[in-house]
This record gives sequence, C-alpha cells and structure tokens, in this order.
Amino acid sequence: MSSSQEQATVIRAKNLTRRFGKQVAVDRVSFDVPKSAIFGFLGPNGSGKSTVIRMLCGVLRPNAGRGEVLGRDCATDSEAVKRRIGYMSQQFSLYAGLTVAENLDFYGRIYGLRGDALKRRKSELMELVSLRDRARQFAGHLSGGWKQRLALACALVHKPEVLFLDEPTAGIDPVARRQLWDLLFDLSASGVTLFVTTHYMDEAERCTHIGYIYFARLIVLGKPADLKRLREVTPHGTRRCELTCPDPAGVLTGLRTREGVRDATLLGETIRLLVDNTLNDADLLAAAGGSSSSASLRPIGASLEDVFVTLSRASIEEGRG
Repeated sequence: MSSSQEQATVIRAKNLTRRFGKQVAVDRVSFDVPKSAIFGFLGPNGSGKSTVIRMLCGVLRPNAGRGEVLGRDCATDSEAVKRRIGYMSQQFSLYAGLTVAENLDFYGRIYGLRGDALKRRKSELMELVSLRDRARQFAGHLSGGWKQRLALACALVHKPEVLFLDEPTAGIDPVARRQLWDLLFDLSASGVTLFVTTHYMDEAERCTHIGYIYFARLIVLGKPADLKRLREVTPHGTRRCELTCPDPAGVLTGLRTREGVRDATLLGETIRLLVDNTLNDADLLAAAGGSSSSASLRPIGASLEDVFVTLSRASIEEGRG
C-alpha cells in the first residue's frame, strides 16, 4: 500500500454538533480518520459517542457542522454512505429465530446479493469468522462471543469499506474479545477502515488512532504513543513510577496524602505513582513503610488510562465537564 493511500482521509468530522432540546449531546467535534486505521473513540457513558456514530452513518442529521465518509456528505448523501459502510452494535440485533446461515442470507439479499454471488459471500464470511460448523444453529442459541462473530459477518456481507463498531465486545469473555480483535486486525490489514467505541483500556491500546470525548466535547486526539507523552499527563518536574511492597492496599491512603505525591492508584499488587522529582526513592520507600529488601520502585511511562483520567480532571477544573 502506498503512503498516499495510507494517508487518505476516509472519515471526516468538522465541528459536528447535535442538540436534543436544550441538551448539547455533541459539541463541535472535529477529527480525520485515515484509510485502514483502527480509530478508537472513547469516553464515559452519555458523552456522545453513539450520537457521533449515528451522524456519521447518516441516520441522524447534525444541527451544525459536517460529517463525511468516503468523500460523501453524511447528511445530504446518506443513502450513498449507507451502501458503503457496515455497522455493528453492542446489542445483538440479528434474528434469534433464524439460523446462522439464514441470517447471512437475509442480510445478503438486503444488499442485493443473489444466487451464486450470495452463496460465495456467505461461504467466505463463515470461513472468516469460523462459523461454518454452526451454520444450522439458531442465532438465539449462540453464546455472546459467537453472536458477535455472526453480527460482524452480517455487517461485512456487502464488503463495506468502512466499519463502525459501537462497543462490539461489551459483555463477552476475554478469549472471545481477543479473537474478535484478531478478526478486526485482519480487516484493517485488508484495507477496511474501522471506527470502534470501547470502554476497555487494553482495546484502546490496540487502536492506531484515539479520540477521547468527554461530555460532548473532544478533548484529545492522536496516536496512543503520542498521547502518553503529552506534557500535561506527566508535567515538567514530575515522574511516574511503580511501587511494589508487601501491603500496597494498606499504604495507599498514606501515600495519597504525602506531600509531593500527585497521584497514586492501586493496580493489582503494585501502586502506580505520579510524584514530584523532589521526592526521592528513599522517601517513597520510607512512606510505604518498606526498605530496599521488602519494597522496590521502578520508573514507568504513562498509560492511556493515565491520559484519560488526567485530561478528564483538567476538563472538570476548567468547567467543561
């Protein structure tokens, strides 16, 4: 794939705004998504993620601003947009009383597939999502992970160039999540552009680009590695480190109130810290009630969770949250 293809903008939002009565659900949101990207769109419940997707899919008109997908205006040319995109929701929305094969037949016919063309596409999709052995099973009898595989297959039946996935792994087990993401990586590698909403930080790490919307406003946009290096996430004169000690839960409260400790959070059996550089390792170990033999410190970088927590707090302090 050439560099020009890689950089081509497939999804564009320009000052997208949507109000429901007096409530502003989406407030002047702007971003570009390049071809073959996996764009992770994150934010709390009620922050506007699904509303943005609905506008970009052409099912909800913006009050202001503009959305484009594949060069088509999502509001004025919505039917052309819908023919070239796929959509998969977090709620299983297929027909529980139809078999796997019958669901694929139904959605294939909606998009105009008939005869041998439909048969070939159905076979390709069942192979892609490993559903061939379940072709005669009723969709309503599938487990959560297999339902999502079927939903993905139905969303792909017409070979869309862009796929919108609204929390596609909500409620399914970790193994099924990993398997679904493997399928998404394959789709991205084949040239499909993915727009994914998720609440899981490990899934955000898998995305090539990230947008974080906080109560209607987009507050950060970029590649995961770049976001972790933002100055406001680890301010000048501070450092991030991880403390391992015998009783992390027991020392957490004391660390949070110690001068020079800006943030402390428990992660498993360790404590992740953001501290002033004036607070040296010996001070931290002493505050944890440990010694070099019973406790240890190591430097770490910021995580995406650190990014989102830091920027959300700043947004609240600025009166935007």
